[in-house]
Amino acid sequence: MRVAFVGKGGAGKSSLAGTFARLLTETGDRVLALDSDPMPGLAFSLGVPHVDTGLPDDVVEDDAVDGRRFRLADGRSGTEVVEQHATRTTEGVYFLQLGKARGPRWENTRQHFGFQRVLDDLPGAGWSIVGDLPGGTRQPFMTWGRWADTYLVVVEPTPASLLSGRRLARLAEMAGAPQVVALANKVRASGDAERIHERTGLEVVGEVPLDPAQAQADRQGVALLDHDPDAPAVAALRCLVDALHSERNS
Repeated sequence: MRVAFVGKGGAGKSSLAGTFARLLTETGDRVLALDSDPMPGLAFSLGVPHVDTGLPDDVVEDDAVDGRRFRLADGRSGTEVVEQHATRTTEGVYFLQLGKARGPRWENTRQHFGFQRVLDDLPGAGWSIVGDLPGGTRQPFMTWGRWADTYLVVVEPTPASLLSGRRLARLAEMAGAPQVVALANKVRASGDAERIHERTGLEVVGEVPLDPAQAQADRQGVALLDHDPDAPAVAALRCLVDALHSERNS
């Protein structure tokens, strides 16, 4: 399973993606969680220390053989890089972050290519990937998320989020993404999910309720799953994990 969370900034992508990744380990999958959002927040929902560092520059080396700019250095595989450099959660999720641009020119080219080469090389069998993509509609289905086979567009029942969801749905058609569906977040009323479907044209595969426990966890700076593992939002995400996992294996 390779799932990318996309949507308007502030829609709750990071909280949902981190909780989803942790719950996915309950299925027995080996899970890699990716944060390619330049405003990182996935670490919080994964329950790991917040860091801004990405892969070290020496993960890649110049590649003049096949025309690509960089390749993984020293013949290393994507799996080896993940096992060496990823942060681990208590559930065993591997966590990689693109990392902040740094230096006088805000340079992170080698980190960016290292990030991509790891994903290109990571085998499909034995790994599930859950990614938090940059907010908004700029290139979500291209470089940042080309590894994904399912895009979960996180949509709140608000005008701005509905508009963003509709634009993402249109971009998905242009990009020919394999599966693009909606995840209704902060659902307040019984008709919210249907409204999201009507306004975006996307199939809604899950509904996460507006949960006071999430707001409390945010205020305390802890992950929802650590704050209240029985919260309604957690239960909704567990149902979504089960549904997508069953669909993949059917």
